[in-house]
Amino acid sequence: MTGWRLGYIAGPKHFVAACAKLQSLLTSSPNSISQKAGVAALGLGHAGGEIVAEMVKTFRKRRDFLVKSFSEIEGIKISEPQGTFYLFADFSSFYGKEAEGFGRIEDSESLCRYLLDKGLVALVPGSAFGDDSCVRISYAESLPILNSAVDRIKKALAPLKSAAELL
Repeated sequence: MTGWRLGYIAGPKHFVAACAKLQSLLTSSPNSISQKAGVAALGLGHAGGEIVAEMVKTFRKRRDFLVKSFSEIEGIKISEPQGTFYLFADFSSFYGKEAEGFGRIEDSESLCRYLLDKGLVALVPGSAFGDDSCVRISYAESLPILNSAVDRIKKALAPLKSAAELL
């Protein structure tokens, strides 16, 4: 139920009970349209059948493209996600670099601002998820758009890479 902020949890009773306590303090209930969408999704049957199988195939292609693309960029460490449409990639080798016309890149937040400014690509700082060495990259877009984003990121990182190689 991507984007609908609707889901469920299954697990050991004590774990689910603890999650329920936490959830009750954060939200009250899903809105009515999300509830209707959830009922419709459950009506699709086991794993959504053909529709979901096609979505999984499409997202796998996107994931594989981005993992390969970012693995080829010196200074980026990446692992293959197993169940989401986000990559969590370590860009920390670019921290501490001066970017002409921007200033010093200190952390995931300043790197994301730099990539937005110079590459016109929006990423989410890893600090929002407890790991400031990383950035979160969504692949809920088409392959042509992802390809363009990778090209823009490479171009934006090129001056920083050159500076890193000179040190």
